[in-house]
Order: sequence, then structure tokens, then C-alpha cells
Amino acid sequence: MKILNNPSQKDWKKEIARPVFKSKEIQKLVKPIMRKVKRQGDKALQKFAFEYDHVEITDLLVSRKEIEQAKEKVSAELKQAIQVALENIEKFHEAQQIPDLKMETMEGVTCMRRSVPIQRVGLYVPGGTAPLFSTVLMLGVPANIAGCEEIVLCTPPNKEGKIHPAILYTADLIGIDKIVKAGGAQAIAAMTYGTESVPKVDKIFGPGNQYVTAAKQLATKKGVAIDMPAGPSEVLVYADETSIPSFVAADLLSQAEHGVDSQVILVANTEKVAKAAIIEVDKQLEKLPRKAIAEKALDNSVAIVMSNEDKALALINEYAPEHLILVVENSDQVALKIKNAGSVFIGNFTPESAGDYASGTNHTLPTYGFAKSFSGVSLDSFVKKITYQKLNANGIQNLGPTIEVMAGAELLEAHKNAVSLRLKYLKEKES
Repeated sequence: MKILNNPSQKDWKKEIARPVFKSKEIQKLVKPIMRKVKRQGDKALQKFAFEYDHVEITDLLVSRKEIEQAKEKVSAELKQAIQVALENIEKFHEAQQIPDLKMETMEGVTCMRRSVPIQRVGLYVPGGTAPLFSTVLMLGVPANIAGCEEIVLCTPPNKEGKIHPAILYTADLIGIDKIVKAGGAQAIAAMTYGTESVPKVDKIFGPGNQYVTAAKQLATKKGVAIDMPAGPSEVLVYADETSIPSFVAADLLSQAEHGVDSQVILVANTEKVAKAAIIEVDKQLEKLPRKAIAEKALDNSVAIVMSNEDKALALINEYAPEHLILVVENSDQVALKIKNAGSVFIGNFTPESAGDYASGTNHTLPTYGFAKSFSGVSLDSFVKKITYQKLNANGIQNLGPTIEVMAGAELLEAHKNAVSLRLKYLKEKES
């Protein structure tokens, strides 16, 4: 990792630029895939499985027998770990439930708001270089708590045409039984249009590579909502002398190993702190099974020395990281100054891995700077807020004249008349 010393603000954009995301070029490749799935349905999914995953798929839906066989292949230790994570994620997301709101804004005028689950949701779970069974928990648990009527899960098969046992075990544990052997843009297309085996959904969730992200963005043009425009993983660590270099390095590498297009940023208050962390990165990198991937990700990465805390925080908020780790003095107070981040990890003993797996927060987060305007997935992501209003006779008499004046000023006579007729009716009834 190269080190930059107190770069001027005009250089920030260039120095912390993310790997180029050629969305237009990728969409050109994804659009034909989407069209083919729309026209050919299951047949197209099977063709793409052969072309991209190099496997012949006869049955796209995972059978009950496959699920039972998978459960036997998951160790008792992993089952216990998944159970702990499940309980924490359930606790945190159940606590996000909001009671219905009902209030009288003026005499006779009652306004209400309630949460209603999205009926049909699609969950995309990556299964390529890393089978993310943890994503099944992060998406499936809040979908269940919200009360979504139909949940479909798409994940790519391996060379034997099977789904990773831990993904099947976790899906079964939380009651998801419609599991489709399909990955990539073609899986997003299937959930967007619907096929013989895959139901059309109302909203698609889940992380993925640039092709999956492009397909999700195209899905929004077809009337299907998405959780967020998420791209490659990223982390920013803000460290000072109170940080433990080996911890900082481990957190940087935990994101670097996600993929070659991942990015990690270190912001340190001194060059000494930055160099200590980089020495540890080099040591730990040598021992990683995914060393080749992490090395390429580190090519997109940088260490920045920012001696002024206010400027450091300004840079962090400008970058808007997916994951932000604060290992500085008074990190709790510093955390309150963060305006743009997907999820924040506070202190030396809070690795980013905690949020990825089992602390209870959700790991499906905005990347590529979208943390400036998007939240991570939560219970709210799986519900719609519907508002209601009810006016009685007193209500329309109290509020009606206000509506008439406003509608008249906007030259919308039909709007005004809808009120005037009711007021006239009530007046005649009283006389």
C-alpha cells in the first residue's frame, strides 16, 4: 500500500477513487442475458448454467432430498455458530419493528400509518469464490420478521450442479424452501420477469459482482425494486496510536480477500501508525489462502496520513465507506461525527467480521459512495409504509375551507369541488 501524507482536499477524489465501474459497458453485456431469460425462461437459465457455471442443470429448484443431504454435511460446530448468529440477527431486527401510528391532527381529522410487508421478495446469495451462507441470514431473517408472503432464493451451483451445504442448511433453518440453482445476471433476470420455476418478485435483495449489480439496476426499469445499488466490498480504517497494528491489518485484509475489485483504505494520524499497519498487512498476507485475490485488491488501496482530525473526518465522510472501523482515542465520540457510512465498527475489539456474521446488524450495505444517500438493509427494507386518513363530518367542516382555498389557488377546480359538495351537503342537512 502506498502512503500519502496530508493530501490537499482537491486531490482527495483522485487519491481515494474506487476501481472503475464501467456500468454502461457491463449493462451492454447484461441486457442480452436479461432479454433471453425473459423470452426463454427456465431454458435460458439452464443454458447460462452450462455456459458460465459449466454444469448441466436438469431441475432448477433444489429438492427436499438435496436439502436433507446438505444438512448432514454441515458440522455440528458450524450449525451452532449459525444458530448464535441467527439469534442475534433476529433480536436486532425484531427490535426495529415500529407500532402503527394513529393520531388526530385536528378535530375530526385522523391520520394513520402502518407497515405492510412486501409480498414477494427475491434474495440473491453469491456462491462463487466464497459461498456466503451468512447472507441467507441477513436477508431471510428480516424478510420473515416483516411477514413477506413469498421468498425465493437464487444462488449459483458448483461444477457438480449442487448448492453449498451451508447455504441450504441455513435457508432451511429459517424456512426458505424455494431455492433456485441460478447465479449472475440471469438469476436477477429470472426474479425480474419470472420463469416456469422462478416467481416474479416485487423487490430484489443481495450483494453480487458488477454483473449482478448492473442487472439489479436494469430490473428497476422493469418495475422491480432493489435494496440498493451495491458494488464491490470496501472498508476504511481510521487509526491512531491507540490502535493495535495487527488488528488494523487483519481488518484491511478481511475486505481485500473478498475480491480483486475490493478496496481498502487506511487513514492514520501519523506516518508511524500507517507504516506499522502496513508491515502487519505484508506479514499476514503471506499466510492467506486467498493471497492472490487480496494482493490485487491492495493494488486499489492506499494509506493516507491525516494529522488533523477534522480533515480526516471530512475525508471519511466524503469517501462514504461501506464499512468504517474507528480505532482512535475517544472513538465513541468520533463515531457521532460520522455522516456517511454503511456500518461503523467502534474500538480495537470490534472487527468488521462481527457485523459480517453475527453481531446482529445487517451486512448488506451501500458501497461505491452510495452510503451518502442509502441505508443498509434493515427490517424497513422489507416493508412499505402505507398512510391512511379519515375525516368525519366535523373534520371536513374544520379542514374543508383550507383545502378549498389551496385547490382554488392551484386552479384545480375538481379538487375544490370534491370538498365544496360535501360542505354543501352538511350545511343543507343541518338546515
